[in-house]
Amino acid sequence: MTLYRLVLLFLSIVLLPTDAFAAPARVLVFSHTTGYRHASIEAGVAALKRMGTQRDFTVIASEDPAIFSPQKLKDIDAIVFLSSTTNPADPASEWLVGDRRAALQAFVRGGGGIVAVHGAADSHLAWPWYGQMIGGWFESHPRGTPTGDVTIVDSKHPAAGGMTGKQRRADEWYYFKDFDPTVDLLATFDPVSIGEKDANPNPAAWAHEFEGGRVFYTAMGHADASYSEPWYLQHLGAGLDWALRRR
Repeated sequence: MTLYRLVLLFLSIVLLPTDAFAAPARVLVFSHTTGYRHASIEAGVAALKRMGTQRDFTVIASEDPAIFSPQKLKDIDAIVFLSSTTNPADPASEWLVGDRRAALQAFVRGGGGIVAVHGAADSHLAWPWYGQMIGGWFESHPRGTPTGDVTIVDSKHPAAGGMTGKQRRADEWYYFKDFDPTVDLLATFDPVSIGEKDANPNPAAWAHEFEGGRVFYTAMGHADASYSEPWYLQHLGAGLDWALRRR
């Protein structure tokens, strides 16, 4: 090889972008439940694994609360709480306790990303910090999974992923208590569209910077069908990209 070619080879290596050798992001998908268990969890895990292949991140799926330790979270870039419920009537059902709480707080405060899906808002009601992190707690929902209208209300936010307009889709539609009005509201649900008397748009997805980390929450994702629905997967993927600081 000539000196000229050696120089070109050297420069091509030195001038590569700094992320050219970066390992894929690592995403913990956590789906342990001690409260209501959504039948769609397995479909959600499978969908996130497929998304990882498409979007270049590695999924570590777990239902073991012991994973919440500084050692086990040190290489994790984002945590997806996939309908990971506790029993609201039983504080003893909460699995983020003691050192596990401290590990999650350190993860968030160190800049980690959180994506909370659907039933993740129905969890750890005895721990105020958790509700503040999520941005609110589940309170109730109308019966069944009727088809209703969702509207993207902040298409300019990076976590919206450029999505715009209104979408008719079926889901289990949540109402919330202790909702934090300072979060960046991304999408709302219209209760009138499923025959409810409440005429106020209801929060359906939001994002906020919280104690150094990024938190994205979507109230949608109750049924298996969500995890093969292009609109919902685009919505979920955009939130995850934002939590991973890719947006």
